[in-house]
Amino acid sequence: MDHHEKMRLRAAAFRATRLYPGPVGELVSRELLTWEEFGYRLGGEQLVMRLVDHVLKTPIPQPAAEAEVDAA
Repeated sequence: MDHHEKMRLRAAAFRATRLYPGPVGELVSRELLTWEEFGYRLGGEQLVMRLVDHVLKTPIPQPAAEAEVDAA
């Protein structure tokens, strides 16, 4: 796995906790970090890289109070 792919995995792992607050985001984050560390050796990275793309492209929802301030 090259440096660029590792950086994308780490960025997605960090962003997942903000995109999906709580246990789901933590699970996705840990899975991506574990994949970077060990999983890539197992092959079949298509699903993981699709998850990375999804996490990096999906806008992070703003809390209602911030959304109202931005709209004004």
